[in-house]
Amino acid sequence: MMATLVESRADPQAQLAAVREALVARRLVPYLGPEVAALAGASVPTTPEALADFFGAKVALPRRARGNAWAAAQHIESYRHRSTVSALMAEAFAPPPVRHPLHAWLAGLGLPLIVDSWYGGEMRAALTGREDWAEVQGITRAGIGEDRWFRFYGPDGAPLAAEEAEARPTILYAPHGSAQPAGNFLISDADYVEVLTEIDIQTPIPEVVKHRRTGMGFLFLGCRFHDQLLRTYARQLMKRSGGTHHAVVQRDALTRNELRFLDEQGIEAIDLPLADALAALLA
Repeated sequence: MMATLVESRADPQAQLAAVREALVARRLVPYLGPEVAALAGASVPTTPEALADFFGAKVALPRRARGNAWAAAQHIESYRHRSTVSALMAEAFAPPPVRHPLHAWLAGLGLPLIVDSWYGGEMRAALTGREDWAEVQGITRAGIGEDRWFRFYGPDGAPLAAEEAEARPTILYAPHGSAQPAGNFLISDADYVEVLTEIDIQTPIPEVVKHRRTGMGFLFLGCRFHDQLLRTYARQLMKRSGGTHHAVVQRDALTRNELRFLDEQGIEAIDLPLADALAALLA
């Protein structure tokens, strides 16, 4: 099937028109990757590799950890303590979020669920001014002394009870955590070992996310899936959703693993540069 997906020549503009209609009708869940922030000119790391380079510029890393953000964070956690990892993540993502027009457009659609898969908080910033939303963030369980996988926050950054958050029309889900409002970060190998042991049975995924994804498709924008961890998260978030999925990608730039992932998950590839695709969506 991979050849069918990769070699198909669907009209990207027609695909985007259908995707835009589905977004406006609230039948799609946007799944935003860091490349959207990169297009907006963000001054924070906007790829896992750039984040690994940031770590490497601060701490001497062994060869096995260079270029891999999760391994680099694990090395720092093991030899410099978790507090050093948290401080470096806070430094890396300290600049104010730079929003792309896409963020503002999505914020105005009243979508039931939006996923922001990076740490910069751009989508949270775009929702500022609305009071009818809540955010749920994945958290590290290292040293918290609590049996929980996530925390809820309101527009003002104050913690919310799950029941109060679930009543809000829009839920922003940051599965890997976010710099704002509280500096929650899933980043080290140890963070993910715990999550990945249970993610197949969906325990780390909030109930409100499971409920709101039902019958929905996912639209992947600015995402790469060249790392197994990134593929695993996307796969588990799509699980039992039931809709048609789409991804804006440039087919020729994808790795074999990415092509296989799109094929296995039935994700329709929209073969355009991200900037062109977003311009078409916003036209």
